[in-house]
Amino acid sequence: MSEGFKEKLRLYSEGKLPEAEREEVEQELEKLEAYQIYLEEQMEQEDQSQGWRKKNLPPLAAPVRGKEKRIVRRGKWRARFVNTFTVLTALLAFTIISSIITAVFYAAGDRTDTYRDVISSAIAVSRPNTEVYLSANAKYFFRMELSGRLQKQIGGEQADAGEYTQNFLFGLSGPGIFNWTDAGNAGNFYFFYPDAAAGSGSGSDDSREWKKLNKLPEGTVAEAYLSFDHLFTTDELLKTLEPLELLPVWFAADTGQRSANTAVTAPLGFPYMPIWHEEDAKVTQLSGEKTGWFSSVTTRSVAYPSVEAYGDGELRNDNFIKTLKLLQQHKSLARKAAPFIRLDEAVSYVEEQGVQLYGAVVTGPVKELLKLQENSWLSNIRIGEVQLWNWH
Repeated sequence: MSEGFKEKLRLYSEGKLPEAEREEVEQELEKLEAYQIYLEEQMEQEDQSQGWRKKNLPPLAAPVRGKEKRIVRRGKWRARFVNTFTVLTALLAFTIISSIITAVFYAAGDRTDTYRDVISSAIAVSRPNTEVYLSANAKYFFRMELSGRLQKQIGGEQADAGEYTQNFLFGLSGPGIFNWTDAGNAGNFYFFYPDAAAGSGSGSDDSREWKKLNKLPEGTVAEAYLSFDHLFTTDELLKTLEPLELLPVWFAADTGQRSANTAVTAPLGFPYMPIWHEEDAKVTQLSGEKTGWFSSVTTRSVAYPSVEAYGDGELRNDNFIKTLKLLQQHKSLARKAAPFIRLDEAVSYVEEQGVQLYGAVVTGPVKELLKLQENSWLSNIRIGEVQLWNWH
């Protein structure tokens, strides 16, 4: 605010400004709140320090001064309204623009599909018998949320195991959040390497697990974590499990990260059904339909490689290694969902030593699980989820 304009405001507050200049000042006052605040302070200072006495004022000065105050107050509130409206309009415009940028950013280059693939794969290889189907929800201000229900195969049905959520800000991911339905029972789900399971430690004693199975009614199905007395190839294990009336759902792979005589509480492995990725899909049908002058809808059908129920060990192994390399390529994102896995060591080990299995998760009727006690290759069993009969 210039000194010249301040002088005009002073004269205006005293009622000494010529009529033409008075109108000009009043127009400015309606626009700029800074002028109004300054003028109001001047008036208050004059009221307090000098005082206004009607007997000392010219006959028309007091009414004019009252008019001036009304103009100042009216202009002040009008300016505040304009400023508030401007801020809200700018915020609304920013919200709309950020929403458009957010949608374009996460859709570009199949970025969201890659995020989904990496996170669901990280959960599938690090959480035995657990899978998640993720949905993307783009939000305001460059944020996106991936969320989905966690599921486990118990008997002949998939059971709800909880919920998974992961948030993103312009591609930067926060840690994944697991909300387990039965978090208290998770401590029982672990494996032993062959040499550790053969030890005499109390942790490898599974007598209580067999007693638990014996007490369960016949009309129930359960999830069981099996540890072996030696390493199996994938084909060998599938042939071993084929005669059993049980469903294999997950295999624990040796990645060289052993700890003698200690339970493996953070295993790495792969599900019974391979984790297919975009490059594994073969397009069998592709069709397009025009829906408008500038829009069209493309429909495609894809097929993934067929897998023999108790075979194709090499195909399963290759899929496991490919999945680990995908996670290695997006290591920082994968570790948000599975922070405990050491991808570089795991990939190097399985490529050099091959895929060898020391444990598996199976599910089925309790009476069939009890028959496993007769098998010499089983060194330890841990019982997971139990449900009422749903076996087909």
